[in-house]
This record gives sequence, C-alpha cells and structure tokens, in this order.
Amino acid sequence: VIRHRDVRASYYGVIDKFRLQVSEQSQRKALGKKEIIATLLPSAKEQQQQKEEEEKRIKEHLAESVFFEQTLCQPENRTASSGPSLLTVFLGIVCIAALMLPTLGEMESLVPLYLHLSENQKLVAAYVLG
Repeated sequence: VIRHRDVRASYYGVIDKFRLQVSEQSQRKALGKKEIIATLLPSAKEQQQQKEEEEKRIKEHLAESVFFEQTLCQPENRTASSGPSLLTVFLGIVCIAALMLPTLGEMESLVPLYLHLSENQKLVAAYVLG
C-alpha cells in the first residue's frame, strides 16, 4: 500500500514514479523490477467544486466585461459614414487619371510631355487602385 500523505491542490497532475524490486530473502540479487507511474488527481467532489468555482469566475468576468462595454464604450452621437472616405475617393480618381495619361515615348499626343508617365509609374497607380 502506497499512501500520499501531503495532498495539496498544487500537486494535482504531478507524475511520480515508484520502483518495485523483487528478490529472494536470502539473496540480494534482484529477480525482477518494475516502474509504476502514478499521477495525483483530485477527488470527484473536489473536481465538482473546482468546476463550480471556475464557472462562477467566468460569469463574474463576463458580467464585468458587459458592464465596461456598456459604460465605457457607449456610442457617441455622431453620424456614421456610409461609404468610402473622401481621401479614398480622391486617390482613386488620381490613379484612374494617371492610367489614362499617355506613356513616355508616345509622340502623337496632345498632352504636354511633362504629363507623360513611365510604365513603372502606371504600374504603381494600377497597384494602388487595385
């Protein structure tokens, strides 16, 4: 019989090993040995109490988080934007215009030469637009 005399909740789940050696009384030579692994588990009553305490803590935490959401994160009286921001629309228009401008090297164009864009500049505009 092996008894655990110092039972504490901090020891739950700890793995212990016991070695049994079998030998004859007259000889010191071991005939056999076996290692037994044992884990300390809480009793069914203690497990039930732990579950109840954990559920109580979870309910208290949820109640506190709902309270904070209601008191601290109340929506302010402001109008919600119902579409893309003005900056996004402006950036989209600029990218579309850049893609419509002629590429460097096109000679038959009415657009001044300083408005001709390179292929890399058009690729950047297409990437931003995408």
